[in-house]
Amino acid sequence: MEDAEDVGAILAAVSRELPALIKGLVGSVFSEEAGRDMGKGAAAFYKELKQSGMPDETAVKMTENYVSVFTNLGQIMKNLDFSPSKKSGNEIKNELERKIKAKLAEKTSSDEE
Repeated sequence: MEDAEDVGAILAAVSRELPALIKGLVGSVFSEEAGRDMGKGAAAFYKELKQSGMPDETAVKMTENYVSVFTNLGQIMKNLDFSPSKKSGNEIKNELERKIKAKLAEKTSSDEE
C-alpha cells in the first residue's frame, strides 16, 4: 500500500509541475532571445551548406526545413492542453503522440505538393 501512495504522490507532484514546465519551455521557444538564436543557427546552417557547394535553391529549401522543425515543435507544445485535473499521464502521452503525428503528416503532404 505504501508503494501505491508513493506513486500517487509522485504523479500528483508531476501533474502540478508539468504545466509550469511546459509553459516555461514554450516561453523559451518563443522568446526574443530564442528568435535571435534560431536566426543565428539558421544563418550558420545556410552558410555551411553554401560553403560545401550546395546550390542556392537547395540550401534555401534545406534551411527552411531546418527552421520549420523548431517552429513546428514549438507550435505543438503551445497547442497542448496539460490541464492536470482533466488528463492522466497516458492521456497526455497519447495526445502528444497524436499531435506530433498529425503535424508530421501535414508537413509531409505540404512537401509533396
